[in-house]
Amino acid sequence: MPARSRKRHPTMADVATRAGVSHQTVSRVINNLPSVRPETASRVLEAIADLGYRPNRSARLLASKHSRLIGVATWGTSHHGPQQVLLALDAAARRADYRIAVSTLHALTEEDTRDGVEELLQLGVEAVVLIIPHESMLRFAKGSDLGVPTVVVEGDLSRMPLTVGIDNVQGGQLATRHLLELGHRTVVHVAGPPGWAEASARVDGWRLELEAWGRSVPPLRWGGDWSARSGYDAGVSLARDRDVTAIFAANDQMAMGLIAALREAGRRVPDDVSVVGFDDLPESAYLDPPLTSVRQDFVELGRRAMSVLERALAGEREPTADLVPTALVVRASTSSPRVPVTEARG
Repeated sequence: MPARSRKRHPTMADVATRAGVSHQTVSRVINNLPSVRPETASRVLEAIADLGYRPNRSARLLASKHSRLIGVATWGTSHHGPQQVLLALDAAARRADYRIAVSTLHALTEEDTRDGVEELLQLGVEAVVLIIPHESMLRFAKGSDLGVPTVVVEGDLSRMPLTVGIDNVQGGQLATRHLLELGHRTVVHVAGPPGWAEASARVDGWRLELEAWGRSVPPLRWGGDWSARSGYDAGVSLARDRDVTAIFAANDQMAMGLIAALREAGRRVPDDVSVVGFDDLPESAYLDPPLTSVRQDFVELGRRAMSVLERALAGEREPTADLVPTALVVRASTSSPRVPVTEARG
């Protein structure tokens, strides 16, 4: 049986013939360039629709000598934070007529980061974004000259040039302050994994707020890997300590596991123990009880990241951006302790 002939895709020349204009006029309409009369542009757009013509983006970019491609190296896209940052950056890039190419790292090592970035550079990206909030990435970013603007998202929260992030210190302070204002004597923190900038910043915010109130800072004995299981393990231990009345978990997944362990041990949330999470996952409002959490504005983070990229691509040296503030969403997992605290604020 003879092979079925493929239908030929319409070309720009076909559009020009159908609309009765030149090839250059079709190009100007597609690229939204001026000097085309409205009635002519309408004929061209009608011809494009009739023929089902799709502009060849690769050819357009090759002709312009700009790829309009942003390379993104990320790790752990199943984690809420990196996933949301990636989605927000993609949306912001599209609004600026850029596209992103993603390289997903499978190990948090400088070697894996270097290999992932090299894959992106071979695609001809105009800039690189690193969404790997771990100290290993920071060493790579600070010690490498990739030849294109390189922006670190969420890895370095010090407001250095070419970095963009959420104000996790402020978020940790909001969570801790809320519990203290409810009347709890102090707040236990279940931290994220070591080596993560976000986890370290949330610890800093927790500690700073306790010190500002003149309250005792409990030993940082409980940590997790961002998973509900690790929060559960911490909760099994914390449930035995009847002096614990308020807990700030470094993310919502750990808070979920923590609440499950407290419930199994007969500790009621929030009657016996108040719990605050971080991230404000979509599911957090539907937990039992609904979880008080710190919300991150990932849409604004993506916008600021793209703004820094565009400024760098336009030639600005070392553009900066303020950290994106967080907001506390109060729900039913927090309440005043059964025995009010009379200790005055320091």
